[in-house]
Amino acid sequence: MRLSVGSTIALVYVAICAALLVWALVVSAGSDESMAGVIPLLATAPASLVLLVLPDGTAMLVVSIALGALVNAAIITWCARALRRGNRAD
Repeated sequence: MRLSVGSTIALVYVAICAALLVWALVVSAGSDESMAGVIPLLATAPASLVLLVLPDGTAMLVVSIALGALVNAAIITWCARALRRGNRAD
């Protein structure tokens, strides 16, 4: 987890995704017809969309969004390190 959330930008991204997930769960708790789960799912796409084909349920939605956020955070961290490094070799 330290490698995937290695930059401040990635940490902020994961926090926003967590807040969106909590919001969607709270809004969806009152109604089965709520489409609030789509927002955090799109915020963590494309990795969460690949995992969405897992069996239906709230637990799988949470797993899909959490893993999607971590994959995207790892990519954000990788990009941030590459931009900071510039033309220097590791």
